Amino acid sequence: MRVHVIGLGGAGGRIADRLAADHDGDPFLHGVSAFDTDMAALDSLEALGEERRYRFGDAAGGDGLDGDLHAGRELGEVHASELGRALDDQRPSLAEAFLLVVGVGGAAGGGAAPALAAELETLYDAPVYAVAVLPTPAESDPNAETGATPRDGDEGGPSPRRPLAERNAARTLGALSERTAAVFPFDTDAWLGGGETVADARDRLNGVVADRIAALFGAGEGDEDAVTPQQVLDASDVARAVGDDGEIAALGYATQAVESPKTESRFGLGLFGSSEPEKVDTSAAVSAVETVIRKATRGKNTVEVPEGRADRTLLVVGGPPAWLNREAIADGRRWLAEETGSGAILSGDAPVPDGEAVFAIVLRSGIDEPERIREIRASIPDRTE
Repeated sequence: MRVHVIGLGGAGGRIADRLAADHDGDPFLHGVSAFDTDMAALDSLEALGEERRYRFGDAAGGDGLDGDLHAGRELGEVHASELGRALDDQRPSLAEAFLLVVGVGGAAGGGAAPALAAELETLYDAPVYAVAVLPTPAESDPNAETGATPRDGDEGGPSPRRPLAERNAARTLGALSERTAAVFPFDTDAWLGGGETVADARDRLNGVVADRIAALFGAGEGDEDAVTPQQVLDASDVARAVGDDGEIAALGYATQAVESPKTESRFGLGLFGSSEPEKVDTSAAVSAVETVIRKATRGKNTVEVPEGRADRTLLVVGGPPAWLNREAIADGRRWLAEETGSGAILSGDAPVPDGEAVFAIVLRSGIDEPERIREIRASIPDRTE
């Protein structure tokens, strides 16, 4: 499906930039843009040219908003139409979906994302989804990184500013759930290694998010001369899987390297230019498909899936066509239905003739609230906006 990705704020802009670096020219990436109030953050992007970067909010003076979500929302409401027009050169009317990528603990991206989602929904018929990069507990605590002592009046406890990023995240998640068809949270803290900080892991984490966006929205999109999938995945399948009520969705993704079958002459001598691929050992193909489906399901997802359960599930298996064993994929669907409790499993395949790996994408929507999101929502006593 053709998706237009919009990175909002610092974190969102960096992920959009990574997508452009890795996937510019791929059929699924219809457009990619970065919007921010911070000129320095936009200037640091490398793959996105100036025509795809846009600074908004002159009132911010070209700098960031220092966590002031209220100011970010005001700027978002004022500039939503302006941001919509900034996409025009990339022909947004041809996109089959819009994907807003935003660090929800911040102010510029978190403030502008709900207003922009509403603007896009008004202008176009395509659904709007959001990738919400969650702050870590350390990002919410200024004392954790600076070693500062508690401020006067703290009585030795956490600083009153400690939950600032989490309060922003809680309010932005609520607003995105109201304004978008689905929210894909990315639990930054769960993806950090032992002793790693966000700064240490930033490039790796941006790659993780970008890879999963590309895997989902790129499945089923290939060159005109590519092998046609037996079960074609399109925009309507993704829309059916995630729903349209702003529910939380999780993405699992796994790959396994395989040898791409060589092509040899049917007659052994290369005569008449007629050739066919070598056969793949059936047991090896079955094992590869089964392995990636289970790893994508039970491995680390973009956010925790409590007890593995979901209302709706989408499975995509891809790789060299000879490795896509139909019986193994059907067995995987049945196993996934039992694992998730989903009433129906939507599925597709993504043949990659020159691929060197078998991969699986498992999208689960309508999941129970993950623990990290419960912690974030608890940072504000009243969840109402």
